[in-house]
Amino acid sequence: MRSLAVLAGAGLLAATLVACTSQPAEQAQLPAEESQQAVSRYKDAYDGAPLKHIEPEDVTDAEPRPDPILSAGNKSPYTVNGVTYQVIGDHSDYRARGIASWYGTKFQGHETSNGERYDLYQASAAHKTLPIPCYARVTNLDNGRSIVVRVNDRGPFHSDRLIDLSYAAAVKLGYMEVGTARVEVEVIDIAGVDDRRDSIAGDYRFLQLGAYSSADKARSLQDKLQALLAPPVFISEVQAGESLLYRVRVGPMTAAGELQTVQEQLRTAGYDAGQPLP
Repeated sequence: MRSLAVLAGAGLLAATLVACTSQPAEQAQLPAEESQQAVSRYKDAYDGAPLKHIEPEDVTDAEPRPDPILSAGNKSPYTVNGVTYQVIGDHSDYRARGIASWYGTKFQGHETSNGERYDLYQASAAHKTLPIPCYARVTNLDNGRSIVVRVNDRGPFHSDRLIDLSYAAAVKLGYMEVGTARVEVEVIDIAGVDDRRDSIAGDYRFLQLGAYSSADKARSLQDKLQALLAPPVFISEVQAGESLLYRVRVGPMTAAGELQTVQEQLRTAGYDAGQPLP
């Protein structure tokens, strides 16, 4: 049986983790009057680590690729909690030092600011002003550990914090248990990135492959399709009456002929070709 001292220490650690993890910007793009509605979408009242723990060697760096920077998730300027932020234009030489926090189970499976589904076991991050998606190397200044993350969310909206990392990234950098760390963030410059934040919606396409009342069914299809297709497969939630629908979508697809190529891959594998969306 654990002693009271041990239990008290565990309680203090849990409280520290909740305090140190921060709300990613899933609701950062929403008007202030909608913020309370957005919070209510989360089934967990507090954030924390998952039951399935991982070791640093289990975490894989994000693989940088020339993803187009689209309008989704890059509204600029935007305001959160009375503070206005401007997304950085030329971020190729970005390097900054500050405090990193992390976020976990409360946000698992919910959409990030650009519509991708947050997976706490992947190397991803939230940043207030970097364009998304982009890639950055984050280094823990106290132990020298580093990781490459995909920035696909907004946050953390605390004046003393620079970046919010996924649970996995925090494990890799060795600060998950203490909650925060001093880090350096350096953007990885990738040739061929297409910045289309000011372009019209017709410049990119999505495919919707199903809408389910069951989150498990939607995630099962997502996993199968992601193993088949190169573009991201994500789940978009929508309110339908008093319940949620989980829409499985593929995209964005910006290269010429990419939409048709994906549809042909789906047909060959026995799936419906999907409904094209702007």
